[in-house]
Amino acid sequence: MTTQIYPGITMDPSVRFGKPCIAGTRIDVATVVGAIGSGDSVEAVQEAYDLTRDQVLAAVRYAAHVAAHLPPAVQEVS
Repeated sequence: MTTQIYPGITMDPSVRFGKPCIAGTRIDVATVVGAIGSGDSVEAVQEAYDLTRDQVLAAVRYAAHVAAHLPPAVQEVS
């Protein structure tokens, strides 16, 4: 069952192990954000994964949303 979790981003347990993906594709958000983070341009990511600019930006927006709303996965060491 596919669930929209953010505008343009869906999750489905049967697609990419349930990772957040660009709606209507099997491209996960982490792949897109990783490419942008490693220095690829939006245009290069669009071409490499056959995505629209809006799809690439949806992945970046979702990643920003998650970063702003989830606590860090670290524990204080004493």
